[in-house]
Amino acid sequence: MDINHWQGRLAELCQAHQVPGASLAVLADGEIHECATGVLHRGTGVEATTDSLFQIGSITKLYTATLIMQLVAEGALDLDAPVVSVLPEFAVADAVATKTVTPRQLLSHTSGIDGDFFHDTGRGDDCVAAYVAACAGLGQNHPPGVTMSYCNSGFTVLGRIIEVLTGQVWDVALRERLLDPLGAHSTMTLAEDVLRFRSALGHLGEPGEEPVPAPVWGLARSAGPAGTINATAADVVRFARLHLDGGRTPDGTVVLPAEHVAAMQRPFVQLPATHAHHMCWGLGWIAYDWPGGRVIGHDGATVGQKAFLRVVPDAGVAVALLTNGGVPAEVYQRLFSELLTETTGVTVPDFEPPAEPPEVDVTRYVGSYVREGYDVEVTEQDGVLHLRGESIGELAAINAVTTAVLVPVEEGLFAARRNEHEPWAPVVFYTLPDGSPYLHFSMRAAPKG
Repeated sequence: MDINHWQGRLAELCQAHQVPGASLAVLADGEIHECATGVLHRGTGVEATTDSLFQIGSITKLYTATLIMQLVAEGALDLDAPVVSVLPEFAVADAVATKTVTPRQLLSHTSGIDGDFFHDTGRGDDCVAAYVAACAGLGQNHPPGVTMSYCNSGFTVLGRIIEVLTGQVWDVALRERLLDPLGAHSTMTLAEDVLRFRSALGHLGEPGEEPVPAPVWGLARSAGPAGTINATAADVVRFARLHLDGGRTPDGTVVLPAEHVAAMQRPFVQLPATHAHHMCWGLGWIAYDWPGGRVIGHDGATVGQKAFLRVVPDAGVAVALLTNGGVPAEVYQRLFSELLTETTGVTVPDFEPPAEPPEVDVTRYVGSYVREGYDVEVTEQDGVLHLRGESIGELAAINAVTTAVLVPVEEGLFAARRNEHEPWAPVVFYTLPDGSPYLHFSMRAAPKG
């Protein structure tokens, strides 16, 4: 691999799409290749380097899922037994969900629990336990098991299961049971540990505008099992290598039995209009339906930072891109398409509306769609749908309002983007088996009010 070529391409794309800084790592032919570009903080001008730590956001969920599957392999946890059989104190607002939600549903984002509950319960070692207690008032997006809706809350609950069954706080269990065996010595969860390294700050701003340093560094510690890992890109592909090598570390240590590694990667639940998303969900991993070969991966987003991980198991290739602002989705789309095509023959599919959109009855989709942490209003003007999404609750202060025109692709499926600087994203209007109307946007399901 000519890493100098990809260094130049990374720098070119980041400059074109206003990404302040980025780090890239590629595992190919058994070797890790690294490069970086830009700055970690536009206010200080500190250079981004390959040993810099970025926030990987929800890629953290793969680490938590791996710890859960370790416990399954050890016989300590049944994925299909109710969560309350392990956490008797677990409760949400819906009595049926409280009694029936399982770890498998939490891993696959099918529990229906309102997912974007970012509740800060402090910095103590009891923060995850306190978060689970605070879930008692959390509502349901949908009944358990009937559809997929991305659920951060569920992964903090899984983190509490890990704490109860190991007798360790999640951060310690992660370190001792996974990071140390992997040799991932530049992977941290706590701010005071990140301070020992060069670390990135997120940047915010509308696409097309110069991003500025974010007013907040990261998420609350209580969100740890769902998204607080900081790491180098190389450490992220070291983690991915574990899942390429059947659960074994480079020295042969079995961290997770091969059958449990395989179970995590198998598609488990489809998304509405899954052909538009080009993906299904497994137990932690996303399984991508891309031309050229089987791909698994995950993305992560925090306050002004975005991370991407893609793995091609049949080729033994893993790629991690960590960024701190701008329009990183465009950098990812172009860079990964080029890089994966060259190294594996896999191409990243594009999603976009047809040149001549079909005529559809848009009036049926007008209305309000509300879920925990986000409120969507769909309106119609001159036969065209407009979407307005607004963060509510604890993230309202740092997340901007999203507005987009919805372009028809087919009945019930639309393409949306804020402006020409961003890639298109699917927006799906659909119904549950009981006929209830729903909106699926940004991997989340929201009922029509």
